Parts: sequence; C-alpha cells; structure tokens
Amino acid sequence: MTGRLAFVESPVQLLNVLEWAHARGRGTTPAAAAPATAPADPGADGAPAPVTAEPERSAADDLRIVVLSPTDPMSRGQLRRMAQLARDEGFAVHWQEARAGRGALVRTLRELGGPLRAAGRVIVGDPFSRYVQLLLTLFGPRHVTVVDDGTATMEFAAQLAGGERLVRWHRKGDLGPRELVLAPVTSLARRRLAPGPGRSVEIFTSLPVQAPPGTEVTENTYAWTRERFGPPALTGGADLVGTSLVETGVVDAEHYLRVVGQLARTHGATRYFAHRRETPEKLHRVAVETGLQVVRPDLPLELIARRGPIGATIVSFPSTVVHTLPLALAGTGVKVAVCEIAPEWLRATASPRAQGFLAGVAGTAAGVDRLTPRTGSAVDRLEFG
Repeated sequence: MTGRLAFVESPVQLLNVLEWAHARGRGTTPAAAAPATAPADPGADGAPAPVTAEPERSAADDLRIVVLSPTDPMSRGQLRRMAQLARDEGFAVHWQEARAGRGALVRTLRELGGPLRAAGRVIVGDPFSRYVQLLLTLFGPRHVTVVDDGTATMEFAAQLAGGERLVRWHRKGDLGPRELVLAPVTSLARRRLAPGPGRSVEIFTSLPVQAPPGTEVTENTYAWTRERFGPPALTGGADLVGTSLVETGVVDAEHYLRVVGQLARTHGATRYFAHRRETPEKLHRVAVETGLQVVRPDLPLELIARRGPIGATIVSFPSTVVHTLPLALAGTGVKVAVCEIAPEWLRATASPRAQGFLAGVAGTAAGVDRLTPRTGSAVDRLEFG
C-alpha cells in the first residue's frame, strides 16, 4: 500500500489537507510519523503487526483528495473553490456526491473501496463524521492522519486519550435511537482512529492538544496560506466573525443577536462574516437589527482574511478562528479578539459540557485579546479582560 487518500467534507478540512501536504511536501516524508512499533491495543481489530514507516516521497506526488460533498449550498460553493485551488496546486481531486439521494451510500462505498484498500495513509478531517466512521469500519488503514475541522480536534484528542466514545462536544450525553443503532460503527471506528498494533495515528493541528499515548501531534502553522496569499490591505475598522452556536442549539438566539449588535457598536464594525452553517433567517436579522453588512465568504476565513482587505481588528466568539487567524495573519498587524460566552447566554438544552469547552477554546488561544462579559451582564458591558 503506497498511496495517500484524503476524505474531506468541509472547506476547512480541505484547506488543512493542503497545509498538511505543504508541510510534508518540502522534500520527503518524515519517517517518524509514529513509533516504529505502536503500543498494544487490546481492542484493535486484526492480527498484531509492527507499524512500518511510509516510503520517503513527496506528499504531493501521490495524494488523492476525495470530497464527500455535503448538501448545503454554501458549503458546496466553498468546497468547489477549494477543490480548484487544490487542483491548481497539482493535486488530484475527486468530487463524490455522497449524499445525493437513495443509493448514494452504496455507490460511494463501491467506488471508494478499492482506493481505500490500496491507501497506505488515510487523512480525515472529521473523525466524528458518520460517513468517515463507516468507511473506516469497512477498510482499516495502517496510517491515519486527522486534520482540523474546527475545535472538534480538541475534543477528539481528549476522548482518544481517555478511551471514551466519540461524541461531539455540543451533543447531549444520552444516546438517542440513531446513536444506539450506530454505536457498533462508532466503537469500531474509534479503534481504527487510535494507535495500535499495525496502525499509526497523527494529529495535524493548529490547536493546543496533548498527544494521546502513541499518537504523533504535528503543528499546523498555516505556512501554505501565508505563502500563497497576501499580505492583506487593512481597513480602518473592525470585522465580526459569525458562529453557528445558535444553529447547534448552544446559545440563545436573542442573546446572540443583542451581543453582536453591542460588539458592532463598541468596535465600529461594519462587516459580519457569516459561518457557512448560519441560517438565512438569522443572517437577515443580523443585517436588519445591527446594520452590519453580512458577507458570505466563498473560501475559508483564513484565506479571505489573508487575501484581504480585512479589518484591523477581527472579533470572534470562541471558535477555531481565534487559534488559526493569528497564525494566518502573523506579521500583518491585525488584532484578533475573542468574546467569551457568558453562562446566561446558553440555552437550557445545551450540553453540560458546552460552557467548559467554549471557555477552554477561548482561554487557550494565543496572541488574542479577550472580551469578558461582567457577571450579571449578558449584553451591555463587554470589556477587555
């Protein structure tokens, strides 16, 4: 098995696959992506076998990128543009309509089974994806790389280290009917995403994670982004970055809209960069109630910001960009600020882990200013902490 195969389902995943390939493509592949022999894993499938290093070669020579296309138009549009950027860099990109009606799953498994069996390394952007988990249960790779698809990487690393089942941080702890049916798939996929006999695991990330035992963590510095784009021209004001915390049921919509308005007034912001999962209804309210110009980016924000023009200050709620933008915009003079989430902004249905997780995302971001709501004030008093 000699090839490398990447499965991506979002624009950010594809961007980070390009960053991984750039980091690996400056010559030859490092021989030590994992220990020569991985630690024992009693739950791993298959006969124990030593993990051998991949042959030394450029990552750009044999990497095939498969886009497991989502259904929402904004994600598809960004992915189309990211796919073209990848092709411009010389990579083979295959667009797979993995969710296109009845029969799509069977067709996808049939078409990807051969390449997946032949792959020496599989790169995935979302270890929580049911689609990816199903693929991994059918065909277990010898080498696995996980790249960032948002802050979920932090939760994945913690769950892997703790031997826990894979559950997205914003989900409730109880298993619903769908989760119960898919529990065997998730369990086997977790074993195939963990280091063990015959398998090495790498996490390629810009986020502060501790390497689970036997796992190699490689830093993503956004070197490809900085070399390929910019530096950007700066506007005199500020830009706000939207979040899907309302759509995922974590933050109350009314609190969110009032805080967005307060941030816009405080920092003189004029633009609101929408998250690709934000609903049209909410974005309409943002525009009408705050006066902000809603911008629907055609590429991940790291590339938009680097390409410019961009505000001299970028304000975001706790999300991946408070970790990635300082890296992508290093040396440009742009200031990034994170507005922490007050407990009273959370919905009653939010996961019990939500507050702690979001606080960790904000608190571990390096090189950013912090906007801390004072106790008892959800809206009117936001100050630099």
